[in-house]
Amino acid sequence: MKIAIFSIYSFDRPFFENNKNSNHELVYFEQQLSRETAYLAKDFDAIAIFSSDTANEEVLKLLHSYGVKYIALRSVGYDHVDVQKATELKIKVANVPEYSPFAIAEHTVAMILALNRKLIIADDRVKRHDFSLGGLTGFDLNGKTVGIIGTGKIGSVLAKILHGFGCKMLGYDKIENSSLKTNYGLHYTSLDALCQQSDIISLNLPLNKDTKYLIDEQQISSMKNGVMLINTARGGIVNTQSVIKGLKTGKIGSFGMDVYENEKGTFFYDLSQIIFKDDLLALLTTFSNVLITAHQAFLTNEALEGITKTTMNNIDQWQKEGKSINDIN
Repeated sequence: MKIAIFSIYSFDRPFFENNKNSNHELVYFEQQLSRETAYLAKDFDAIAIFSSDTANEEVLKLLHSYGVKYIALRSVGYDHVDVQKATELKIKVANVPEYSPFAIAEHTVAMILALNRKLIIADDRVKRHDFSLGGLTGFDLNGKTVGIIGTGKIGSVLAKILHGFGCKMLGYDKIENSSLKTNYGLHYTSLDALCQQSDIISLNLPLNKDTKYLIDEQQISSMKNGVMLINTARGGIVNTQSVIKGLKTGKIGSFGMDVYENEKGTFFYDLSQIIFKDDLLALLTTFSNVLITAHQAFLTNEALEGITKTTMNNIDQWQKEGKSINDIN
């Protein structure tokens, strides 16, 4: 099978090289998939795309006209794909339902610790030979209440880690995980109650029509004063304008974000030599109590290996059977 891999990066190409086999021809493109770049997929059987790529109705129609029959997602989420249109066009779409939930959960905890203990501020001071301690006071995680919104694979690993810190945990999910209640004392509650009672809130759920702007001004207003909010899920789950307002009033004491609702075209690129045009993101970078990483929570060797293996397995199954165990349409 001839496969076009869009949005290839220096960090993931070696994993494709190590996992490819003679049954497939892989062609790499650094460009993100879009209306302007879809022509690159002409005469390919399948494409493999990243979360930063766009596979909306217009792009899918182009891909279909070029002969593409399969789209392998290198991600769990598929909010960047018009799955309904793909189904209508008889284009199979498969995702990577899991790769390393530890990568995302551990990055979440790293953000919590860095924000709480002011590690970025402290490091900056020391590098300027300022060894003062004023303004660096944090709090013990032990005994604090952490609200985990979304208790799937990532949320479950996060609960396990935080249990080790001695945290009390609240969970919100349509599907309750009884083992989290039994093993770690997690208590399921409503979203409103979780927001009202949690000292720290972590978002670990997919982006869809039900979760778009789940965290908005109304939810933020109900949170504890000085709450810590962490988003390593999808940027659109949070209304960024509402978060900025919460930061200005002190309702949000600290904010960690690995994802951003307007990240497409910004994250994964070096924009250091051009005039930065995203005023919203630029404003967020001015807050000393905001920690931003550019969608790197997944970036571990184990996760990249898992993503690549599952992606190639999906393609292998399509070639052999015409369907994959991870088909989402």
